[in-house]
Amino acid sequence: MITEVARIDVRPGSEEAFEQAVTQAFPVFLAAAGCHGVELHRLVEHPRRYRLVVRWESVEHHTVTFRSSDGFRRWRALAGPHIAAPPEVEHTCMVLSE
Repeated sequence: MITEVARIDVRPGSEEAFEQAVTQAFPVFLAAAGCHGVELHRLVEHPRRYRLVVRWESVEHHTVTFRSSDGFRRWRALAGPHIAAPPEVEHTCMVLSE
């Protein structure tokens, strides 16, 4: 299991519209092969900055399977108009938990 963490900055005044777009996109992520959950976090100190957190079975489920799918194109169509700059995406794997 890996976790995709995407830093997304939205255009000024687009916060509510972006959150609505992500709400519409949640089923797209959840229907994707290898997706085990999705969350959206808004930064308190930077209210135009978000973290999209998606749990994937493998990096390939995100970078190959999802990114080449109609679901990815749907996600981009919904969220893209509100995004100020290309998201910064990293993949993590848990090494410790309590």
